[in-house]
Amino acid sequence: MKKYVIIAVILIFAVVVFPLGYKLVADKHIILNKLFVSDTDVIGADLSMFQGDTDMAKLKEQGIQFVIIKATEGSTYKDEYFAANWQNAKEAGLPAGAYHFFSFESSGKTQAANFISTVGPVEGRLLPVVDVEFYGNFHVERPEKEDLIRELQDYLDTLEKEYGVKPMIYTDPEINKKYLKGTFDAYPKWLRSVYYPLSIQAGDDWYIWQYTDRGELEGYSGHEKYIDLNVLNKKITLDAVTVKTE
Repeated sequence: MKKYVIIAVILIFAVVVFPLGYKLVADKHIILNKLFVSDTDVIGADLSMFQGDTDMAKLKEQGIQFVIIKATEGSTYKDEYFAANWQNAKEAGLPAGAYHFFSFESSGKTQAANFISTVGPVEGRLLPVVDVEFYGNFHVERPEKEDLIRELQDYLDTLEKEYGVKPMIYTDPEINKKYLKGTFDAYPKWLRSVYYPLSIQAGDDWYIWQYTDRGELEGYSGHEKYIDLNVLNKKITLDAVTVKTE
């Protein structure tokens, strides 16, 4: 009798509980990654026009210890809220970095020029970041690896020449493995994994882990309800990702 009860429990779990749990995680009603982030971790947020004007002091009150703010995209786009958020972070004493959303449709050099002219000096700020991810039709028609590597290298070289530091690359483990690994290993990585711990795919080879895109905080006025949350690798300090002043 006991054997049949055990079998019944296993079947119920397999048929009902597991699929339901999987769906809850897949739909982000349950965020497993929160279980792997503690109060002793250095937590940061990244934001863009979707969060609108952001009260950086308010974010600090809620435990946010750094922010990374979208500045530019492609060769011409500038985030309308960047300048205000960049200044507000400085006034609040909140360590901040700026990021650029990389386009597969324009040259790396012109994109770098857009970022540099928008952001200006970065001394005392966090490392500049380039966001490399698929968008639009590129989710289906993937860019040629050789083209991506060439233009991204031009972008990174231009920023390194301007700022004297290696920029950080934001991406996901799949792109990192298939496109970047072996060519851009010397650049610090900020990796996205919002469903399960990053260590499953990337081990400890990262500086920052974006662990959820369903954070909810007070202090931003945009139409987006959520904010991305990130954790700094325990082996890395904020000082290590800060551009030193001369």
